[in-house]
Amino acid sequence: MKRWLWIGGAAAVLIVSAVWAATLYTGAKSGAKSDAKSDAKPDAASTAPETYQNPVFEPVLADPSVLRAEDGYIYAYGTEDDWADGEGVRVVPVLRSKNMAAWEYVGEAFETKPSWKPGGVWAPDVSYFNGMYYMYYTMSIWGDDNPGIGLAVADSPAGPFEDLGKLFDSDEIGAYSIDPMLIVEESVPYLFFGSIEAGIYGIELTEDGTATVGEKFQISAPGYEAPYIFKKDGYFYFFGSAGTCCDGADSTYRVETARAESIKGPYVNKEGVDIRYAPGSLVLSGYFPPELGKGLYVGPGHNSVITDDEGQDWMVYHAIAVDYPKFGNGVTRRPLMIDPIRWEDGWPVITDALPSLEPMKAPVFRDR
Repeated sequence: MKRWLWIGGAAAVLIVSAVWAATLYTGAKSGAKSDAKSDAKPDAASTAPETYQNPVFEPVLADPSVLRAEDGYIYAYGTEDDWADGEGVRVVPVLRSKNMAAWEYVGEAFETKPSWKPGGVWAPDVSYFNGMYYMYYTMSIWGDDNPGIGLAVADSPAGPFEDLGKLFDSDEIGAYSIDPMLIVEESVPYLFFGSIEAGIYGIELTEDGTATVGEKFQISAPGYEAPYIFKKDGYFYFFGSAGTCCDGADSTYRVETARAESIKGPYVNKEGVDIRYAPGSLVLSGYFPPELGKGLYVGPGHNSVITDDEGQDWMVYHAIAVDYPKFGNGVTRRPLMIDPIRWEDGWPVITDALPSLEPMKAPVFRDR
């Protein structure tokens, strides 16, 4: 369903986007978090639709991290962004849903923004670990020569998260460090991170996840960011984003994959070649050519993976609408998308390797 009518001109973009964005999520920026924490009455995110249609949330939730929390809701966390609705910058916006087809805005993850380094809080990765919610995040500015990764924790998935400060920066770890992702294997926590410039790395963490252990190990050549590791049927599947994330309708972001029998690699593509020396295998890309007026999407990427109660795996990612690629302030608009993953011959497949446009069978999550 089209949600945007182009009127023309930057002023029109700001006016119209502000109007429909204000009706799209539950509550204003102030007070929304306290309302969402109460389950006293049903909300849109607790219904169970039979179908969904992309995008599942607008105006934006870039670099989404998702998890099913102990309260039964699925939570999604995104990069710091200004939604061009007059409410200013949201530092790690938080959404929740019972089904991933309908989402409500909860609020911001932080009451006080981390300040150990100038910049934005980008690409949060949230996991339930050691009885708490751990958020590893990037602290950076565009063109930063020394971005870093920080850690914050919370008792509730909605926050507020308490910042524990810097885990490491690029100079300290010896690689350009953004886009963290935590995975625990046989009770050992590992953090994966990296960038287009440096490639993707992993490193072991201490039992409490607050410091690194030993030396980093490299799993991919330069050309990837936003690593996500998903274990299934004895393999560790790497999903990484390649191309440009944030160039509006000209964005070339896409998701590629590789797999390994060990969490440390080597990760190989479908041809069996180590991705430290060759590209991965394509899973998801944008529509080309990006024709106007057809409801197409480009630049899909920075994905997470979650499994529903019927065992169906889902890719959760952002993409860019060709018909409405940027806010009036020039910032690329990246709404939230989902699509089912099929597994063919041991490899993940998204139908046609493109974002779905038509109504699709919705994920199934039963009440806990």
